Amino acid sequence: MSYKDKKRGYPNRESQVLAIINQKGGVGKSTTAVNLSAALGELKKKVLVIDFDPQGNTTSGYGISKDDLENDVYDVIMNDVPIESIIQDTVEPYVFVVPATIQLAGAEIELVSVMARENVLKAAVDSIKDEFDYVLIDCPPSLGLLTVNALVAAKSLLIPIQCEYYALEGLTKLIESMKMVKTRLNPKLRVFGVVMTMYDNRTTLSKQVVEEVENYFGNDVFKTYIPRNVKIAEAPSHGLPVSLYAHLSKGSLAYDKLAREVTRRG
Repeated sequence: MSYKDKKRGYPNRESQVLAIINQKGGVGKSTTAVNLSAALGELKKKVLVIDFDPQGNTTSGYGISKDDLENDVYDVIMNDVPIESIIQDTVEPYVFVVPATIQLAGAEIELVSVMARENVLKAAVDSIKDEFDYVLIDCPPSLGLLTVNALVAAKSLLIPIQCEYYALEGLTKLIESMKMVKTRLNPKLRVFGVVMTMYDNRTTLSKQVVEEVENYFGNDVFKTYIPRNVKIAEAPSHGLPVSLYAHLSKGSLAYDKLAREVTRRG
């Protein structure tokens, strides 16, 4: 069944809107957006993933062809296209995607002249969020207007941090931005959780980085660490989440465990 078929019969519910955010690139934002949403879907949670990164990695990670799209998230925020009209079905029956293409990059500049420019994504998300248990927003690796829109639309932040040197570099700026948005635009915004990615328990470095991040974020850090895993790296080239590409791999099992931890938090 398609999204349009499935939305009938779903009662409105309080949804959890999470912005997956870190201004550093390569830390596993899109990987987490794809694989966490799929793992939540496996738990029968209805999930909407909004690809809000011009690179569109979450879109392609679910095997959605950008060339075949008539509209994408750019048209939602710049051309008033209803968000529900562009929602794409995925290979995971409970997961749906609002796709992005490279044209979203232009919105960073075009939004400057838009009235209430920080609230454009929020208006779209609010119109549909209660049809889902979780709405995950995959943010671009920057702190520009697109990311501010995501911070205003979200209820909470999910922050992936790679187990590498300088893991905390720039996070002070991210927390400052969160506090600014919280003060001026979204008073309920908070940190939902921090997920350690590309963890290697054989190295002292990974363990040191985890300790450093736990000292900084305390109990906000998830107990589940996402390991370095070749199956996680291979899955996007097949347009599949790792749970469908290699169900029993360490990466798939880790995201399943993370999803269960996410549901316990709310």
